[in-house]
Amino acid sequence: MPTVPSQTRKELAGGVAYAFGGQHFDAPADLDIQTAAEAATVPLSVILQVTKRCNFDCSFCSEIMQKPDPTLDQLDTIRQNLAGVGRVFLSGGEPLMRKDFSEIVDIYHPHHIVAVPTNATHGLDHARNIAGKIAYANIGLEGPRGTTNRVRGNYDLVMPGVRALQAAGIPLALSAVVYRSTLNALPFTVQIADVLDAGKVKFIMPLKKGNAEKLPDHEFISHEEADDAFARLKALRAEHQWSPALRLTKWTPENEGHMICIEPDGKAQAWPVYDAPDLFEYLGNVLEEPINAIWQRYRFKVNHFSKYLGRSIHTVNQGV
Repeated sequence: MPTVPSQTRKELAGGVAYAFGGQHFDAPADLDIQTAAEAATVPLSVILQVTKRCNFDCSFCSEIMQKPDPTLDQLDTIRQNLAGVGRVFLSGGEPLMRKDFSEIVDIYHPHHIVAVPTNATHGLDHARNIAGKIAYANIGLEGPRGTTNRVRGNYDLVMPGVRALQAAGIPLALSAVVYRSTLNALPFTVQIADVLDAGKVKFIMPLKKGNAEKLPDHEFISHEEADDAFARLKALRAEHQWSPALRLTKWTPENEGHMICIEPDGKAQAWPVYDAPDLFEYLGNVLEEPINAIWQRYRFKVNHFSKYLGRSIHTVNQGV
């Protein structure tokens, strides 16, 4: 069986490290975020869409505009222009729909920490070939079968792929989008993550873009409701001794624009920028210029560092 990445930490610049076991960036508690962000020459993490295609039609999905897949040569050019970036999410759409996905991983894993957000439905196709090369697979799952089927897609297509990734020794995380109608399912999501030995569960609020434009207003919970839900999960985690770390991202001014998303045509965008069309703010194109040039004109550096270092989101780490 292929082995998972053997290192437990990878030291990056400015006192920041990546903790593989915890699947997160780490820094001393007294690190001055603004100073670190201003001193950085590249982002900590980027999201690279290797496809816009997907076999699900999630009710919250923002990726409804299609673009052609980048070629392997284009992806290698992007990789060269991402020199120095700590982590690259090979994302989509559904990235594992690409038959050459393992070749894409081979392009990136010698140079970056690689993580893969996926619905896992094509996990059987790729698990053995990407094992030992990716830090973890982040599985989109809203909890029990009925909830996942209603919000995202087919639970019974997801789970065989999850088991294939797990059998190959690939570390797992779960990611769930939170509606008002899914609040009661959240403890079950954490229980599933615990059974799967997942490193963390990320809870994310939906944004009104794409399919989510059609969601009724009552499905969007307030920040106060999100705080209460996270507090309940934290208490249940302690009571039931669940092991996964917990994360909750709310869309506050401190989190605006914190992600750098690279589309299949190389366009780098800050996301989510609340007053921008489609919540995207164009930064440049990594098929044409290096990421350090794009980083210089990126105006959300402090938000980027704050989010990825867990300072602007709710967090409960493993062992806490």
